[in-house]
Amino acid sequence: MSIDPNPTYAAPEDWRAYSGVLSRRVFAFILDYLIVLLLCIPAAVIVFFLGILTLGLGFMLYPALFVIVALLYFGMTLGGPSQASPGMRAMGITLMRTDGHRMDFMTAVVHTVLFWVINSFLTPLILLVGLFTERSRLVHDMLLGTVIARTG
Repeated sequence: MSIDPNPTYAAPEDWRAYSGVLSRRVFAFILDYLIVLLLCIPAAVIVFFLGILTLGLGFMLYPALFVIVALLYFGMTLGGPSQASPGMRAMGITLMRTDGHRMDFMTAVVHTVLFWVINSFLTPLILLVGLFTERSRLVHDMLLGTVIARTG
């Protein structure tokens, strides 16, 4: 058995890989943000002790704590080997690039930031876009050249 030194991670062409993806994305979103909220608890304790060690400077991280934890969480999970966050794995979906390359940390972080920015302006319309686009892609997926597909 040989290991391919340049594996491809191309998005599947079969339409069945995208069936039901939007509803799975919604439930994965809920699960992932519950996990992020739980991860904020130990992060808040770390920031507390960091604030004491830095004579109060570390306490300035509290307003951005959720954003920092969420970006690290999504960057490490979406940019990791499974190319899916725990919520996405539970829902049986994964994030792929349409050019066939692996997701990396920075692309995963930019994907998350674009989601937040676009969602802040188009909240009620963000899922409607997926109903009318090929492969149920949302705006930030199209901008980055990514697609969410079923794993099973």
